[in-house]
Amino acid sequence: MLKKKKPRKLTLTRELLAIDGEKVAVNVRLNPRARRMVMRVNPVSGEVTVTAPARAGRAAALAFVRGETAWVSRQRAAAPKPVSLTPGSLVPYLGVSHRIRAAEKKGPAPVWCEGDVIFVAGRAEHAARRLTDFFKREAKKSFEASALCFGRQLGVMPSRITLRDTASRWGSCSSARSLSFSWRLIFAPDYVRDYVVAHEAAHLKEMNHGPRFWAYVDALTPHARRARKWLRENGRNLLRYN
Repeated sequence: MLKKKKPRKLTLTRELLAIDGEKVAVNVRLNPRARRMVMRVNPVSGEVTVTAPARAGRAAALAFVRGETAWVSRQRAAAPKPVSLTPGSLVPYLGVSHRIRAAEKKGPAPVWCEGDVIFVAGRAEHAARRLTDFFKREAKKSFEASALCFGRQLGVMPSRITLRDTASRWGSCSSARSLSFSWRLIFAPDYVRDYVVAHEAAHLKEMNHGPRFWAYVDALTPHARRARKWLRENGRNLLRYN
């Protein structure tokens, strides 16, 4: 009896390439299922990831990146400038501009919101972590409330709701009915978050993007087209805040 060949696994290596006089991190992913070279530039870190067919090899993948340095430079230049989560910064919490301020007195929590001001207590070096934790908690509450509401309307409930920090996907739905969302959507307007949750909740009924899927989305939210336009035009800016 012939033994079955074990499937070839995806391999990942990391290199530094000189682009515009700067050392740029390049992640090379060799995937046996890939049919062509695909390259992305992380809008936050500026890192390059190239996915190539395993048979092409690492050298060919790096040569592909070297041949596209002008494109890489344009993508890195177009990336939104980062904004530190520190006192003094402006952040679009819930899609509305808020000023972060250091708390001068004890408040109801390490971070809290009053009007258009977000107060953060404690030492300055802990501010970014405390603010990130705050935004993640608020995002989780928002997503859970919307997802459960939409699930009841559809007659199918998610098995789990989690947060992620991805640069290319705002949400996802697994075959096990697990929903996942980017916590950075807390910086988007309400109707945008509403649409993203509706989109993933609709996948609980239809794991495709066919006519029935879009009918479910439209039944859950009237803002689908407007929200998609907003994400196309402003989505990258959600990645600025760190």
